[in-house]
Amino acid sequence: MSTNTQSVSATRNTTKTLVINALFIALTLAATMFINIRLPFMMGNGGLIHLGNVPLFIAAMVYGKKTGALAGAFGMGMFDLISGWTAWAPFTFVIVGFIGFTVGIITEKLNFKPVVVNTIAIIAALIIKVVGYYFAEVILYGNWIQPFGSVPGNVMQIVVAGIIVLPIVDRIKKFAR
Repeated sequence: MSTNTQSVSATRNTTKTLVINALFIALTLAATMFINIRLPFMMGNGGLIHLGNVPLFIAAMVYGKKTGALAGAFGMGMFDLISGWTAWAPFTFVIVGFIGFTVGIITEKLNFKPVVVNTIAIIAALIIKVVGYYFAEVILYGNWIQPFGSVPGNVMQIVVAGIIVLPIVDRIKKFAR
């Protein structure tokens, strides 16, 4: 293989990676922004149930930890910045970026039946989301009790996304690579 051919191949791989990352950032942002239900303040601290975790999980499970981290951090972080949840943006960037990274690394490293590995990854995402946003609310609200009200909504987001993603992600993997 000549040096020129290697250079073209590397450029194509870099371009493909850039396009895939941008696509999943955009899909995560769109699913968070347009497929959501705002919760009233009476249900915990108010908040949002959205489907942004669906493209996030697909990105991490199909393309790996880096794409998952970027989709989560930037997709949902940008949502917070442009939709009035600005105080949450730094927390979302870190928490959801870590969710994407963790889901990706679990699905890359574990060698069991895919549905088992994907389920373990979703359970890890659930734990990170609940714990991460609990402490984010403690910081934002200065209260250790009030954040418990948001736990059911956070659990619902991950469980619903898991129910959607688990039956389809292996089929998507076959076509995506």
